[in-house]
Amino acid sequence: MRLALAQFDFPVGAVAANTARIRVLIERARDELAADLVVFPELAICGYPPEDLLLRPSFLEACEAAVEALTPQVQGITAVVGHPQRIEGALYNVVSVIGEGRLITRYVKQRLPNYAVFDEKRYFAHASDDAAGAGVFDVAGVRIGLLICEDIWHDAPLAERARQGVQLGVVTTASPYEAAQLAERAALLARQSAASGVAIAYANAVGGQDSVVFDGASQLADGDGSVHAPAESFAEHLLLAGFDARTRQLVPMIWPQNAETSRAAQTWGALVRGTRDYVRKSGFSKVLLGLSGGIDSALVLAVAVDALGAENVSAVRLPSRYTSELSQDLAADQAQRQGVRLLTLPIEPPFAGFLGSLDGLLEGRDSDLTEQNLQSRSRGALLMALSNLEGALLLTTGNKSEYAVGYATIYGDMCGAYAPLLDVYKTEVYALAEWRNREVEVIPRGVIERAPSAELKPGQVDQDSLPPYEVLDAILYRFVDLEQSQAEITAQGFDAATVDRVARLVFRSEYKRRQAAPGPKVSRRAFGRERRYPICSGWG
Repeated sequence: MRLALAQFDFPVGAVAANTARIRVLIERARDELAADLVVFPELAICGYPPEDLLLRPSFLEACEAAVEALTPQVQGITAVVGHPQRIEGALYNVVSVIGEGRLITRYVKQRLPNYAVFDEKRYFAHASDDAAGAGVFDVAGVRIGLLICEDIWHDAPLAERARQGVQLGVVTTASPYEAAQLAERAALLARQSAASGVAIAYANAVGGQDSVVFDGASQLADGDGSVHAPAESFAEHLLLAGFDARTRQLVPMIWPQNAETSRAAQTWGALVRGTRDYVRKSGFSKVLLGLSGGIDSALVLAVAVDALGAENVSAVRLPSRYTSELSQDLAADQAQRQGVRLLTLPIEPPFAGFLGSLDGLLEGRDSDLTEQNLQSRSRGALLMALSNLEGALLLTTGNKSEYAVGYATIYGDMCGAYAPLLDVYKTEVYALAEWRNREVEVIPRGVIERAPSAELKPGQVDQDSLPPYEVLDAILYRFVDLEQSQAEITAQGFDAATVDRVARLVFRSEYKRRQAAPGPKVSRRAFGRERRYPICSGWG
């Protein structure tokens, strides 16, 4: 049997466009690849996750009509297509098996994830007990059983498929990227296929959707637990594999693979894909960002250029009375290396205007955060004005370490529509810069080696206000990503006072994060959708 996996991007809400693309890919799989079966990702008709679009009757009607219209057009091949479906008053996450112009069978998702970025129990009902036997069908003499995403992470669904005589398990999924995901999926498929004796074809979506990025990396596992290399991450492919029912072995036939699978390479792919898709799906073609001469904006510039091309990226210097010549020179060097347009908008006029307006209130007071934040907000106002003037989406350049402890200014450096580094710790920023420079140095050494500074007052460096980033990030990873307590972190050798201070800053800064732009999830626990702490709380 020849099996095609449609590792493609199916944008949320684009029902008509997704259905048209599915139709074209079915025809390609049949006519160009001679495939017997083609499999699409979870909820391909409507895109994943559709969130509260699922609460709109007109949206559900459009999805159901799309499947009805598609069905008679599927001839000479069997297609597995995911979509929402109302059945007897309840809404389900389903896949329909279509062939020769008719519905062959339908399978309802058994395990509904309700953790991290997932909240399917808000929308979908569980499969009934008698629904588990559905979704088993034959193609070219092969007994096939369906599973949907979360189902494969539990033992019972695939074990039931084995008892039903299934030889090949087909898993349709929309599984977002996070660090170590490739290894975790490979280990899962190896364990499940070895335990059940069922070969597995795992078809994943690809593309950025708001704060998640689906990495593709579709994978095959033989019935003896042997796992093949995943398909290329963050890239669209119509994949093809052969299946021998006798040996329960899958043979990759058209299966592009990753040139590099390091954590840095995969994270970079997620940042680039997430940025590109967010910008384009939001209706923009161009972006701009403030370029300070520091490491964060340098990395965002490199991400933006890789995502959209230099011709679609503008960098802006916004010097103040405290901006060093080194910062201006480094920003110019970066722009030249990346081939982007560089603008210079001094902030002294608006900053002086703000100070003048507050003159009576500032008199007799020492300079403090008020003046520092006014500089940042002057920059934010100019960048937003330029965004309006040029119709370019503004990228903000803060990182996870800064957002975690509130080292960011609301309506200042937090201005922007998308934050590529929102889920990247400062120490990871440096690691990614080194990785991106491995072949061509797009980020000058001077940027990487200088001490980080907001340059909002004379001689300022980040470490005046924060612990060293190596210490800060180690504490934050344990406190945020692993949810360890202050006592647990202190027991690992960290200074108790520093740990308590960092924890207080994290809790106190929740109100800022709620107003932050979204950014691509790449870590175990990202701010935003999967980490929902109360803004007002007596805890901590």
